[in-house]
Amino acid sequence: MVPSAFLRVFVPLEALRSSERERLARAAEARPRPRPAYREESASRRPGVGLLTPMDDEGAEVRVVGGRRYVCPPRTRLRVLAGIVSLRASAPRELADIFVPEPEARRAARELARLRRRDPGVVSPVLQNAWHVPARWYLLFEDGERQLSVSEGELRLSYWASVGDARRRAERAVRTLRGADLAPVAEQPEGLLRWLASFPPAGAVELDYGRLADLFTWDELDDDHSAGDLQRAVEALAGAGGAEGAAALYRTVVGRWADAEGRASLS
Repeated sequence: MVPSAFLRVFVPLEALRSSERERLARAAEARPRPRPAYREESASRRPGVGLLTPMDDEGAEVRVVGGRRYVCPPRTRLRVLAGIVSLRASAPRELADIFVPEPEARRAARELARLRRRDPGVVSPVLQNAWHVPARWYLLFEDGERQLSVSEGELRLSYWASVGDARRRAERAVRTLRGADLAPVAEQPEGLLRWLASFPPAGAVELDYGRLADLFTWDELDDDHSAGDLQRAVEALAGAGGAEGAAALYRTVVGRWADAEGRASLS
């Protein structure tokens, strides 16, 4: 499986819509697995064409924080279809034809449109990215929300913040980037803002390194304070250090992933 990072929104069980609440209530009582198993799933039954999705479609990621139980509803089919359409639209034509042939993408787009017509408000609560954490994800968190641990013998690095705090930080980043004449760059955190707006402020956001943590040693992860670096970069753009200081901090963050991806490709 390709190592991937995940950005998940969790909501209190009572905040789920009634159609999902009963179905996921039993999952919320179970102990969550730190790293779920995956299978390949496609918009059709053709082998070799599709995305990795959770093995248990009815399950859910569960977290208990401050004595409160939070659930991330899987909405697996929605995620798979959106991923197929997105990959076809964004990948180079040669790769797209191999992994998501045009007929496959058309079928996925039709089914995705039907799902959204049936329930216009439904949004996937999970974003997934292979091989690295997108720098814009760190803008939602502060260094104090970082958690480094060992779970079942495996390293894990994650961040946890309320949806409200994450939205305020993204809004600040957008204002700062636009004020620094970096409007094209501001479009990325703006996309995160639109996504977060679909969820209640009582929810929480988790950035999970997932299997990407395996690309680093404990010491390297212990030294990884990327969210703090990006928050300082925003402050620098706002005046305390200027564009040069912000660029240096940004390069520190992306440089960590360049080194890790280089080691992974050699192995």
